[in-house]
Amino acid sequence: MASDNFVDYVKIHCASGNGGGGSAHFRREKYIPKGGPDGGDGGRGGHIYLKGNKQLWTLLHLKFSKHIKSGHGAYGSGNLKTGAEGTDVYIEVPLGTIARDPETGEALFEISEDGQEEIIQRGGRGGLGNNHFKSSTNQTPRFGQPGEEGRQGWKTLELKLLADVGLVGFPNAGKSTLLSVLSAAKPEIADYPFTTLKPNLGIVKYRDLRSYVMADIPGIIENAHKGKGLGLRFLRHIERNSLLLFMVPADSDDIAKEYKILYNELKQYNPELLHKDFLLAVTKCDMLDDELIAEIEPTLPENVPHVFISSVAQMGLVELNDLIWKTLNDD
Repeated sequence: MASDNFVDYVKIHCASGNGGGGSAHFRREKYIPKGGPDGGDGGRGGHIYLKGNKQLWTLLHLKFSKHIKSGHGAYGSGNLKTGAEGTDVYIEVPLGTIARDPETGEALFEISEDGQEEIIQRGGRGGLGNNHFKSSTNQTPRFGQPGEEGRQGWKTLELKLLADVGLVGFPNAGKSTLLSVLSAAKPEIADYPFTTLKPNLGIVKYRDLRSYVMADIPGIIENAHKGKGLGLRFLRHIERNSLLLFMVPADSDDIAKEYKILYNELKQYNPELLHKDFLLAVTKCDMLDDELIAEIEPTLPENVPHVFISSVAQMGLVELNDLIWKTLNDD
């Protein structure tokens, strides 16, 4: 997925439809000159829905269509006929989209399943016809209730990237290179920090036509949970991954320390992330011999499965793939 086409945050203005007014009609037929009130209710205004679509991966289609309106309800009519409902509008969004109130930041709901529908702006209710207002003391009410006005206002949509495996590491840890080697994704790769400014998704093929989705998430730096660097905007993408693959380059001064910093950033951002499965890949290992690998291995974090890899030299990738697949499917 081209990074220019990946949009994970939009602000949209939603204006739902007005409800139709109730009718103040009276029944008039041959031989029934005083049939009484028979005004129907007005139709409700159209709602605006968000609908999950598993085929979408970005909010790009909403970037330039920020004003969304639904239809107005029709007025009621005689013979107790209810007015037609206003046309509903459905906004299709990727799974993992969260709707928020932009003023309070409150999360309204999250779209997590294909076909899931949630009302983001409710249409106005239709007014009651004069039939509802007849009584023993007022047998000919000459009024109907007006329809309720629709609601309008801004909403924000945030996308949390949905993938099986999320790549976690400092800038230049080799995340984009690994994704490009394991999948058909073509992320930008260069030898300077923050090459990846937007998440990239790739489908990694496994044996027997099986596959899983891997997400290359922009590099984390110390204090990212406070908004430093690319900060909170990209940490949220990590929440939607089943497994987190920590990547630390072999030429790091202290591999265990880098892992600890990354671990702490996730903990500070959202402690619930610590319940996910973790793996550690020591990257750029084509510069290491067996003796150096043997020296490094005892210093690595305990209780975290690890593998030494080199994406460029195609070293350890089969072992990594097997480890990822086993972890994803381990009951």
